[in-house]
Amino acid sequence: MSSDINFHSRMVGWAKVILPVMGIALLSTLFLFSRSSSDSNEIPFAQLSELAEEQRINAPEFSGVAADGSIIKISARSAQPLEGKLDTLSIDGPSLRLDSPDGTELTISAGEGLIDGPSRYAELSGLARLETSSGYMMETAGLRADLATGEIVSDGRLKVLAPFGELEAGNVSILVPSMDEGQQMHFTDGVRMLYQPQSRIEE
Repeated sequence: MSSDINFHSRMVGWAKVILPVMGIALLSTLFLFSRSSSDSNEIPFAQLSELAEEQRINAPEFSGVAADGSIIKISARSAQPLEGKLDTLSIDGPSLRLDSPDGTELTISAGEGLIDGPSRYAELSGLARLETSSGYMMETAGLRADLATGEIVSDGRLKVLAPFGELEAGNVSILVPSMDEGQQMHFTDGVRMLYQPQSRIEE
């Protein structure tokens, strides 16, 4: 009887470690889970304990290629499966980088977010800041990235500093229609523009 109880206890203990890791593994069908902040390929024993208690991975990194050829990389301070959804991750302090085929680089930082494996999208919220190598800087309540197509859409109004001045809009959609056209930005919903060709963000 005692051996049965011990066996059951060990099984429950291992399940607490294995289940959150399985959640991460399910997402790898879309994105490659690379490594944590440690250079070792093995999870440290300290992290195993953390997983068992909090179901959390520190400093995760994900990468993949969208249908338009864009390379997408997502990193965060930590990630953990949503309760009841092992294939959806809640991420803290996320950062997203998108390298378009035309050479344009785009980076987004936010306070929080999530990655939905089955629906293949990432949401970055809690004041999202977006910057492009072509000279655009934006702030909005949140951004949604389609990990399958590479399209990025804002959530709510946004303020933009651009090479030609400043503008406000209710929505922006950033996508790469084709390899020949390169990255495009579509601003809609009450666009207001202040034209100042010489305006730049001072470092």
